Amino acid sequence: MPIKHAVLSASSSKRWLACPPSALACAKTKDTVSEFAMQGTDAHSLCEHKLKTALGLKSKDPTENLSFFDAEMADCSDMYVQYVMEQLAVGKEKCKDPIVLIEQRLDFSKWVPEGFGTGDCVIVSDETLIVVDFKYGIGILVEAEKNPQMMCYALGALQLFDGIYDIDSVTMTIFQPRRDNVSTYTISKEELLKWADEVLSPTAQLAAKGEGEYKAGDHCQFCKVKATCRKRAEYNLELARYDFEMPSTLEDDEIETILSKVDALVSWAGDIKEYALQQAVSGKEWKDWKLVEGRSNRKYVNETAVAETVKDAGYDPYEHKVLGITAMTKLLGKAKFEELLSAFTHKPQGKPTLVPMSDKRQAMNINNAAKAADDFKEEN
Repeated sequence: MPIKHAVLSASSSKRWLACPPSALACAKTKDTVSEFAMQGTDAHSLCEHKLKTALGLKSKDPTENLSFFDAEMADCSDMYVQYVMEQLAVGKEKCKDPIVLIEQRLDFSKWVPEGFGTGDCVIVSDETLIVVDFKYGIGILVEAEKNPQMMCYALGALQLFDGIYDIDSVTMTIFQPRRDNVSTYTISKEELLKWADEVLSPTAQLAAKGEGEYKAGDHCQFCKVKATCRKRAEYNLELARYDFEMPSTLEDDEIETILSKVDALVSWAGDIKEYALQQAVSGKEWKDWKLVEGRSNRKYVNETAVAETVKDAGYDPYEHKVLGITAMTKLLGKAKFEELLSAFTHKPQGKPTLVPMSDKRQAMNINNAAKAADDFKEEN
């Protein structure tokens, strides 16, 4: 049975709150499921089973049916369950009978037309409502502070239990174990409801009608129409006015303007190329572009036969080297890796990277930055 997705879902709320018309535009485009999404679905299934088991609830182990199960997933799901049980213990200090909801449908349609989502874990007790969202992704660091997805989940949970429990505040946590990220944000019930009435609801009304202004920004990343969006094109083509001048001829404020947009420009250019390629593969004929066969490398058709043949000839066909840290962690699991190998690892200073002032990382000392840059050049 196909999973129903809300047009104005909590998971896409960051995008449609920033760019209301994108909601209906994306709803008209067919969904494609990536391997990363399927991996996340497997991890959530395992987390649900383990948490239910920890709470003494009946649950069938899904492991044998998980396509992406491995030691890392097992380790991450264990850490998630441990964290939730710790939060439950905190809830029990203030309330004798807190409620734990697992993979709970949360309806926030009071503010968002047909708005609903699924909360990974909600702990309901007096004074504080706790919402925990498990993120298995490793590519993007997700923060809980003023996270609209989490705030929508919190509103849905309030709708269910605010009249039963005396809730004063909501604590929202993003649990992202593969990034060693546990991000928590607490907001008062009054502040959350004010945001819902003054920001969420009016913007959702626009989005539901396909109204409002298109706006480009980092929220475009997961938009299904990002490659053909004219507003995004206009946003990125603003850089063309600099006409590829040499940096030394630009004023400081011009350099900073370009820095603020250059990552988005590179991403946009890549999206345009991928869109054009997929259209060509599907049969579209571009006027000045054609499909050709790209470069490829030779591959063995039977590695076992290759190894046996080389061994019979008196040679060693295998490479012998210690697994890298990522591969070794996957082999052993995070806990076992730390137990056995923490004394044999170190983290060298990272390559200097220029980021906006809004980035939470501490600024580098200029002398340390210069040394790190020199060290990086030597290593490469």
